[in-house]
Amino acid sequence: MKITLDGKSLNIDKLVNIARNNSQVQVSDTSLQKIKKCRQFLESKLAEGTVMYGINTGIGEFSETRLPDEKLKEFQKYLVYNHSAGIGEPMPVEYARGAMAGRINVHANGNSAIRHQITETMVEMLNKGLTPLMAQKGSVGACGDLSPMAQAAQNMMGEGHVFYKGEKRKAKDAMLEAGIEIPGLDVRDGLGFINGSNVLTAMSAIHLYDMEILLKHAEIAAAMSLEALLGNLKPYDKWIHEVRGFDGAIKSAQNIKSMFAQSDLETGKMKTKVQDAYSMRSTPQVIGSARDAVRWAKSQVEIELNGVGDNPIFLPDENLVVSGANFQGSPVAVPMEMAGSSMTMISVLSERRLNRLLNPALSTGLPPFLATDPGFFSGLMLSQYTADMLITEQKILSTNASIQSIPAAADQEDFVSMGMNTAIKNKQIIENMYSIIGIEFMAAAQALDFRKFNPGKGVQTAKDIIRQHIDFLDEDRPLHDDHDKITALVKSGKILDAVESTLGKLN
Repeated sequence: MKITLDGKSLNIDKLVNIARNNSQVQVSDTSLQKIKKCRQFLESKLAEGTVMYGINTGIGEFSETRLPDEKLKEFQKYLVYNHSAGIGEPMPVEYARGAMAGRINVHANGNSAIRHQITETMVEMLNKGLTPLMAQKGSVGACGDLSPMAQAAQNMMGEGHVFYKGEKRKAKDAMLEAGIEIPGLDVRDGLGFINGSNVLTAMSAIHLYDMEILLKHAEIAAAMSLEALLGNLKPYDKWIHEVRGFDGAIKSAQNIKSMFAQSDLETGKMKTKVQDAYSMRSTPQVIGSARDAVRWAKSQVEIELNGVGDNPIFLPDENLVVSGANFQGSPVAVPMEMAGSSMTMISVLSERRLNRLLNPALSTGLPPFLATDPGFFSGLMLSQYTADMLITEQKILSTNASIQSIPAAADQEDFVSMGMNTAIKNKQIIENMYSIIGIEFMAAAQALDFRKFNPGKGVQTAKDIIRQHIDFLDEDRPLHDDHDKITALVKSGKILDAVESTLGKLN
């Protein structure tokens, strides 16, 4: 079934299905009529001689320059050319597809005055698997993601490049082969294509989808470590968290608690401490705060996905053309900074539990570094080094990008969001987190193999999946292969799938 883009119902799950799973899309009939109506409104304003930014004026510092009528169409071509100024490797296909879907949804509101042929061509490109080649770097996240979107806008003229059938192709050749008519650019079409924060928003939507799954993995890994460390399970009782009231903590505690079903620790067979260290007993509060940060970021991103991120804005019913700053990326960048930093925080917490598993002074009877012959073998000692390096990188990446504005365009654009920097660094934070949580999984599975009691059903299920990919470390071996395997395993979601198959859906 096609996903309908109507300017009001696009959410993160739908965007991920379009971007990552190649779901087909369509514009609603109502939205198509709005697009056509808004275009007619623009044409009437042009006939009246109304001065409109980026249509019959220059852009940025040149906004006061009036353009002659005979050059308005040609101006859109050169606008796209001069904004195609990115640098570096092409961004992943899923980001570009997500950006295209987001931009179509902006048009679907009927406030952009773009020709319907442009929007319909974008739909056709998504449905036939043609993805614009966009450089990863170059956007400052205000006036939108101008640079990458301009590269995509070149395709509307049959120029630039696309990825098609797994290959980089000239756009004109690929569109011809796919049977897509090249619409060209007319008045307003270029600026109406590029002027919004659609790339950083699409990236953020995909990142939030992955963050939610990663937080569940963090809870599963935490439960495994807690059992291996003979943790006191009372801090995960729901009433402790309900009396405080934070939704994230309540859900996190429920998830962790569910992992202990039928555990010897839960029945009291195994002796535990009266009170554990913070990295153990405050896990629901810490992961819960990350859950709450992600939830807020998700709400903001979904507002942006369905909002009119454009400039100028056309309001046919009010007979208004308004130039403002709805392209500004800060409403997305600010919550995504918090979401990214919260992933770093969870990574730090994971490493602290890893430290307790490896440190014989803290591990409640486990062998030093989980080695079978400590001293002769070093066990997982160096796995902690790897995790620590990645966490240090996480901390560097968690420096706030949304306050790093540098003025541009002769100070006409004197504050920009730098939201693309936020999105780029969040991608690396997520990649690092797969490995950090994975190393905790490795250590917890190793530790549980030394324990002689029955763990919870969820814990046992997770450990069984890990053991299908990572062997028990009976003697030292190069660990880099194991690190790569566990990273891939976490990223695949197989551990979570198995746990949810055993216990039911986690919160």
